[in-house]
Amino acid sequence: MGKEKKKYTSGAATSFISRTSAVKKLQLTLVDFRRLCILKGIYPVQPKNVKKANKGSKTPKTFFRYKDIQFIAHEPIINKFREHKTFLKKMKKAVAKREDKAAERLFENKPKYRLDHIVKERYPSFADAIKDLHDPLTLCSLFATLRVSAKLSFTEGVRLSRRLMSEFMNFVIASRSLRKVFLSIKGIYYQVEIQGQPITWIVPYQFNYKQPVDVDLKIMSTFVEFYTTLIGFINFKLYHSLNLHYPPKLTVTEKSKKLDNGLAMCLDHDDTDERIASLVHDLVKIDITIVEDDDEEDDELIEASGLDMEAVQKAREEEKQLRNLKKLFENCKFFLSREVPRESLAFVIRSFGGCVSWEKSLFLGATYDISDESITHQIVDRPQCDTQYISRYYVQPQWVYDCVNAKMLLPVEDYFIGVNLPPHLSPFVEEQDGDYVPPEKRVLMARQKGIMPDTAEEQDENEVEEEEEEEIIEESEGEEDVEEGSEDEESNSDDEEEENPSEEEEETNPKQKKRKKDLNSSTLSVEAGHVQPVDKDRAAKKQEMEEKRLREMMLPKKRKWLYDRIVQKKKEKSKQARKLTERREKHDEKLKNKKRKIAT
Repeated sequence: MGKEKKKYTSGAATSFISRTSAVKKLQLTLVDFRRLCILKGIYPVQPKNVKKANKGSKTPKTFFRYKDIQFIAHEPIINKFREHKTFLKKMKKAVAKREDKAAERLFENKPKYRLDHIVKERYPSFADAIKDLHDPLTLCSLFATLRVSAKLSFTEGVRLSRRLMSEFMNFVIASRSLRKVFLSIKGIYYQVEIQGQPITWIVPYQFNYKQPVDVDLKIMSTFVEFYTTLIGFINFKLYHSLNLHYPPKLTVTEKSKKLDNGLAMCLDHDDTDERIASLVHDLVKIDITIVEDDDEEDDELIEASGLDMEAVQKAREEEKQLRNLKKLFENCKFFLSREVPRESLAFVIRSFGGCVSWEKSLFLGATYDISDESITHQIVDRPQCDTQYISRYYVQPQWVYDCVNAKMLLPVEDYFIGVNLPPHLSPFVEEQDGDYVPPEKRVLMARQKGIMPDTAEEQDENEVEEEEEEEIIEESEGEEDVEEGSEDEESNSDDEEEENPSEEEEETNPKQKKRKKDLNSSTLSVEAGHVQPVDKDRAAKKQEMEEKRLREMMLPKKRKWLYDRIVQKKKEKSKQARKLTERREKHDEKLKNKKRKIAT
């Protein structure tokens, strides 16, 4: 017989380790251990059987994988943490003994560490780094809105996140890669497309936030420390993909320098950073190489390779639409009033080829004054405007965001000053069959197809009228057929009465009666036939419904309950959509009645 196997020497008991034992194994403090886990991307896990992982105990604990702790143990940053611990002890002793020179020398030789090797380790390819860019941009944009003060311990991270976010937004403007914008209660959602990968992040509104009391910024600052290193790598790579200088250089004209008078508004060393953050000036390129595409050569290559020409044509149409979207505001010149969100509007307008400016006393980067006659749109968020120019439109800020989401310039009449704005629809919601579609979305979809809302309503009315006319014609034809049939029956009955005087014989011989009817009927005649119209769509739908019924009948009992649940959910969804449409109709009727009362 072999030796008896001891309990908890294999399985879950050895593959998991508690947090306290992991801290003891690494010889670190709990703060340094948490910081190291955040930097390396290691998080606690929940084992399937907690009792086995905890070696028979039921006390709640935080578990990690044993392989992850072994992986962390070889990290060189652990030595830097220990050096920093000894540095704090020496610094405390020097300050207590009032040895100023020794304290200065220690502070100059303070141990520092870099996170470059961790970034390369966690993201081996550039595509992996871009895919994981959602959280870094969101957190860095949050820290960029915080107010720098003496109470905030991580002031360097705030300044660095501001600089990196302004650099990334300048790249988005230069590459014209912005696709969607949505204003929500949480903040402003942006979606860009970089190398075919959509990236969505949230930017909070600029309300000059203070340090929140119920949030541990020390843990968040560790995340920001890693994310700023990651975004720095990505910005460097993205700028060089467009042949741009990094750190960015701006093409600032002397006219704009004289207009905004930057030296009077900020210090000399902060002038370039503030101008980069203004998002108005173009970036300097290293080398300009123009490559012209030859469509004829591309067609020859596609024919030789044997690709589907319809799919290629569809891809070309999508690319053409994308080019038109990138030039959405190219012929527009905007001026921003002081009450509108300057940074967000400048970022969106510049990403689609527009020109932006504002009052020179408000912020650096103003390129033209309010009296410029070439301004086409002035964005105002007030009920009234004192001085108005005839050569420009005065619109509310929502017009810019709705135009971007609609991928076309919407009519400005709905967004004038003092007008009740239409609902701001989310571009991230895609309605499916049976879902509730707001009437504003229907109008927008009609405009995107090139149909005006008035003409669309007229078409719907005409279709309804045509259907009603067809129904009336069918009913009248049916009535005529019934009348003709009754007349024939009366004539046949008269003939039968003359030939067959006894009713008893008719009842006894019904077959003979039918034969006599056929013989005594009027002479046969041939008339021109009419081709019955066949609705292909209706026939296809009918066939599809029959196939669906057959598939439902062939479902096994094990899966039938799941299918029934899915169908029930779809029905509930459609029912909810119907209720929403009814509520919307009632709401619109109430508004119409109010307007009528006000008019009368």
